[in-house]
Amino acid sequence: MSKDLESLPPMDKLLAIMARLRDPDDGCPWDLAQDFASIAPYTIEEAYEVADAIEKNDLNHLRDELGDLLLQVVFHAQMASEQDAFDFNAVADAISDKMIKRHPHIFDTSQYRNAKTQTIAWEEQKAIERAELAAKESRAVSALDGVASALPALTRALKLQKRAARIGFDWPDAAPVMDKIREETAELQVEMDAGNGPGMVDELGDLLFSVVNLARHLDIDPEAALRAGNAKFERRFRHLEADLADQGLDPKDLDITALEAAWKNSKTHDNSTD
Repeated sequence: MSKDLESLPPMDKLLAIMARLRDPDDGCPWDLAQDFASIAPYTIEEAYEVADAIEKNDLNHLRDELGDLLLQVVFHAQMASEQDAFDFNAVADAISDKMIKRHPHIFDTSQYRNAKTQTIAWEEQKAIERAELAAKESRAVSALDGVASALPALTRALKLQKRAARIGFDWPDAAPVMDKIREETAELQVEMDAGNGPGMVDELGDLLFSVVNLARHLDIDPEAALRAGNAKFERRFRHLEADLADQGLDPKDLDITALEAAWKNSKTHDNSTD
């Protein structure tokens, strides 16, 4: 079997490997036990690892992670083919057709090429696709159609806000968004004072949504901003741990006052801004 695989082109080889792993007679027990739902978290994880490699500008790692992500596509396509739903070729055909439809300025030479007409054509085609899906599902078309519910919450909030803004549902600038953040903070405080758990969840959600809206108005990617904040915290906390270890101290043995002093010291050794 391995010799036969080695003679195949790379994509055919990968498809054959996955088919072998899912062989009901002598495939891999773990792979055979999986379904779309059980594999979905791995798919999301691999997409994040691709993003991480890009952020680190590590092209060797990116090659490996893209391979892992491709495997996820092949896995899902294999499971679908077992149900006679679709196969990998159908997936490739569908995205190829979609890209051609969304790029008439490239594949239809009668279209005038410039960035503005390209964007308009792209959005028009996506609107057509959303309308077709809504008709198929016998429901009204919404400006929010197509925003996947499984997206990370910050990313989904940003996309929902952008969609709403297209039809004019938006603040004119960042100033009223800051006012909204203050309003939501005050409402959260009311629920905190009342000890209202569900109310706190609701108001904290509103506050986070408003913060994402501020990021959008400042032309800042909230996911990227939070990743940078996470990285800064991790960098500084690791320095705190190392500094305390050099003094023979364990963070668990210190009170919050001592830890705060150590934290301030770690910030002085950090070249990033607060």
